Amino acid sequence: AGPINEVRVAMQRVQEGDLDTTVSVSDASETGVLQAGFNAMASGLRERESLRDLFGRHVGREVARRALREASETSGPVMGGEEREVAVLFVDVVGSTTLAAELPPREVVEVLNEFFADVVDVVETAGGLINKFEGDAALVVFGAPLHDPDAAEHALTAARELHRRLSTGRPLRAGIGVAAGTAIAGNIGEPRRYEYTVIGDPVNEAARLCERAKDIGGVAASEATLRRAGGEEAQRWRITHTETLRGRDTPTDVAVPRSD
Repeated sequence: AGPINEVRVAMQRVQEGDLDTTVSVSDASETGVLQAGFNAMASGLRERESLRDLFGRHVGREVARRALREASETSGPVMGGEEREVAVLFVDVVGSTTLAAELPPREVVEVLNEFFADVVDVVETAGGLINKFEGDAALVVFGAPLHDPDAAEHALTAARELHRRLSTGRPLRAGIGVAAGTAIAGNIGEPRRYEYTVIGDPVNEAARLCERAKDIGGVAASEATLRRAGGEEAQRWRITHTETLRGRDTPTDVAVPRSD
C-alpha cells in the first residue's frame, strides 16, 4: 500500500477511537508533510483526551462532558442554574479528628482513600454524581446534570449499600443523610473560575440528616425521599420519628433502613 493509503487507513482507525495510531514519515515531500501533520493531529487528540479524562476525574464525567460541549457550542460556559428535581446524599466520616490524632498522616490518607473508593464505587453503580469532596465528607447528587426520574430511589439504594460496606470490617464509621426535592443546579462562580453544583433545601436537609444519622445507626433519610422513591425501595425503610433538624424551621419525618 502507498503512503497516501496508509494515511487513509490510519484516519479510519482514529475515527474508530484508536488515538495511538501513527504513520511513518517518509521524506520532506508533500506526502511527508501530510504524514507529519497526521501524527501531530493524533498527538493533539491524545493530549485532549488525557485532559478530558483528568477533568472528568476532578468534576465527574458527565459534568466534564457538559462543560466541553458548552465550550464548543458557545463562547464559554453557561453560567447560572435551572430547577431540577434531585436527591442528595451526604456522607461524613465519624471521628476523623480522633483518627488524625491516633495515626500518622500517611495512614490517615490511606484510610480516607479506601473510604472514598467505596463511596465512588457505590455512587457510580447507582448512577449518581459526586459533586464534591469536602475534607472527609462527600456531597452526592442524583438527577443532575443528567435527568433521572428515579433519583430518589437510586439515592436510597446507594445509601443502604454504602452503609452496608462501611459496617463490614472498615476502620471508619460514617453518617449518611438522604433528602430529595427541588434544587437549582448549574455553573456557579465566574466564567474564569466556576464549579457545577447544586443549591437548595435538599442539600441542607441531607447535611443535617447526615449529622443526625451518626447518633441513630449511621444512615437516615427524609420521608419526602421515600415518598418520591415509592415501590420496593421505600418499603425497605421505616419512619422512626419526627424532629426539627438543626438550622431548620420545619420538622422532618426521619426514616432509617429496616433491619429485616
